[in-house]
Amino acid sequence: MGWVLRSEIMTRKTFISIGECMAELQLARDGLYSLGFGGDTLNTAWYVKALTSQKDVSVEYLTSVGGDQLSQDLLAFLKSHKIGTHLVQKVSGRNLGLYLITLQGSERSFTYWRNASAARLLAEDEDRLRSSLSQADVIYFSGITLAILEPDHRQIFLNVMGEMKQRGAMIAFDSNARPKLWPSDQAMREALIAGYKVATMALPTFDDDCALFEDASPSHCAKRIEAYGVNEIIVKDGSKPCLVSVNGSTSTVSSEPVEKIVDTTGAGDSFNAGYLAARMSGKEPSVAAKLAHHVAGRVIGNRGALAEMASFSDLIISGQ
Repeated sequence: MGWVLRSEIMTRKTFISIGECMAELQLARDGLYSLGFGGDTLNTAWYVKALTSQKDVSVEYLTSVGGDQLSQDLLAFLKSHKIGTHLVQKVSGRNLGLYLITLQGSERSFTYWRNASAARLLAEDEDRLRSSLSQADVIYFSGITLAILEPDHRQIFLNVMGEMKQRGAMIAFDSNARPKLWPSDQAMREALIAGYKVATMALPTFDDDCALFEDASPSHCAKRIEAYGVNEIIVKDGSKPCLVSVNGSTSTVSSEPVEKIVDTTGAGDSFNAGYLAARMSGKEPSVAAKLAHHVAGRVIGNRGALAEMASFSDLIISGQ
């Protein structure tokens, strides 16, 4: 059973993004650093919020935070941008993860401090996780979501995702393979396959999956993922056309030229958001992919993963 696309007048949907949001430090000027927040699944939730209206979509973020000041600052940040926090669990004795950005040209590298991150416990309580997701129409998670969980918690998470899939929720998964977060390539490969198997929609990046699964082309990547039982697959391939495969029928959708690439952070996450926002509003996959390219193109023309929501007001999608 999969999520049913409704082309008629859209009923309000609940979108839940699951993962780890961290405090972000980056060099600002004169040797000083600026503080922000980021993380792949938060980035996607951010742009889903920017691209949808409150009357159409409720955007929620599911994670765990600590009792430290940065955790409280994160909650205030999310609330100020109308991203729901009532599914965020507070864990005593833990804190918010932290990462430092180093920028070389338009490409970034990252240094992380996340061993005591509260988000690692987001799937510790199976009943709470199941209850939190019981009313979701669309659930989004990534390979990083899986990577931060201990193996027993990861299995709890996957079990609940499987239940939500059977219930009829749309389960969207971006493999977002990060080898440094895994004990081995084999462990990462097995976990990502398990993630694909509970998904109804896959949003992989070709370079990531090619390196791990040795896919010869985006079409081979889509065919492999289709064999896991996923019926809607969008293979991102940088500035090249993305491949859209729905129930075995494939097409490609080209991106638009970007005049100046400033910062590639958040490109894939924002693409995912554009695609998901369009699909939730009833747009066809090819139309959704076109919008996704456009959103990602805007994001990489600015510095930082989280561009101002207001700058996307002309792209807000309504199902009404």
